[in-house]
Amino acid sequence: MPRYSGDVIRSEAATPGRPRSEAARLAVLHAVDDLLLEQGYAAMTMKGIAERAGVGRQTVYRWWSTKAEILIEATATDARDELVAPVRRSARAELISFLELLARFLTVSPAGLAYRALLGEAQHDAEVAGLLIDTDPLTEAARVVLDRIRPELSRMPDDDLAVAELVGPVIYPILARRGVDHATMIRRQADSLLARWGRT
Repeated sequence: MPRYSGDVIRSEAATPGRPRSEAARLAVLHAVDDLLLEQGYAAMTMKGIAERAGVGRQTVYRWWSTKAEILIEATATDARDELVAPVRRSARAELISFLELLARFLTVSPAGLAYRALLGEAQHDAEVAGLLIDTDPLTEAARVVLDRIRPELSRMPDDDLAVAELVGPVIYPILARRGVDHATMIRRQADSLLARWGRT
């Protein structure tokens, strides 16, 4: 995504009542990603985000109430691009392709690191937990893949449980910082799911 200078952003956001500027929105989303990597979630402030983005604090508060809301929007926006798994020829290939994207997202992508920060914050912040329930990019992406392969798998559980069974075993070792061979783990996870969910 392109970066924007503070002067450009301020000129676009200066008029009272002006519709939300896409340039300003992108600048804020980039700023929250950058500050997360540099400072961590706890140290980020709305003031700091506004300063990094080159916009006024009142502009940020006009669009978002908390830094968690900004971070979730930034994460969801990037995840919708980064977690798009292409159609494959078999259910196994579909699962492996998605889980590889997921592991890369959680370990390499700034948006994935933001998602991990939000998961941690959600453990003791009910507001953040509620925001993640309402907008969970991992769930959205997983359901796309699960819907494609469901006709082949007669024992696949309902959506929420299927999503948990798909992503949980990949997320846990990453959050727990366990040194694992992701490629081997992903293939074993795909085979385990296929064995449990069965084929029609």
